Amino acid sequence: MTTHPPPTAPDGTVAALRRQVSDLHQELVRYNLVVWTAGNVSARVPGADLFVIKPSGVDYEQLTPANMIVCDLDGAVVEGGGLSPSSDTAAHAYVYRNMPEVGGVVHTHSTYACAWAARGEAVPCVLTAMADEFGAEIPVGPFALIGDDSIGRGIVGTLKGHRSPAVLMRNHGVFTVGKDARAAVKAAVMCEDVARTVHISRQLGDPLPIADADIDRLYDRYQNVYGQPGPSTAWGV
Repeated sequence: MTTHPPPTAPDGTVAALRRQVSDLHQELVRYNLVVWTAGNVSARVPGADLFVIKPSGVDYEQLTPANMIVCDLDGAVVEGGGLSPSSDTAAHAYVYRNMPEVGGVVHTHSTYACAWAARGEAVPCVLTAMADEFGAEIPVGPFALIGDDSIGRGIVGTLKGHRSPAVLMRNHGVFTVGKDARAAVKAAVMCEDVARTVHISRQLGDPLPIADADIDRLYDRYQNVYGQPGPSTAWGV
């Protein structure tokens, strides 16, 4: 595989992100968001036009910091050890190029969220936990084939100007974004959790809506007041 000279990154930053991205893939397994080799996590390298992503088709238990792949923002491999990057690399690269505030991207095929995606239906904001994390419904993005930046275009087109860090790409699965890779993983975990709960609620009847003003208040509290000062280390109540 052809590699390109890496743009300059702060010393130790890429190595630290290789470890973090490798570790975060195990969170996808822990929360039952992926099966086999599907799904991926990536992280933008601060201070450089680079991101770190997992290799394509490698079993989760075989992922290590050493086999994480560094790409530029066009999706070209910079450091790969001869491995090919995730088949979703072009989508991740497009998001990083067009959403500079995003520091992490995650893709899963989690069961309940994918069920909503298969129907092309947004998950309505009918839980306070949804208002907290997503500030709105979890929207549906367009159908797009894998292999180029079409999925990335759908992600950006859907999430730009939307509070939700998650999008259900129609007939495909979940993509989430965050200020860093850990935040994007959290959004993927929460997306599946609320997709499951709202699905079960609809089996019992019609979920009750939450007023827009209350959604705004809940979102503001959770995003700006909840938790401890400094970097977040957990989520929940």
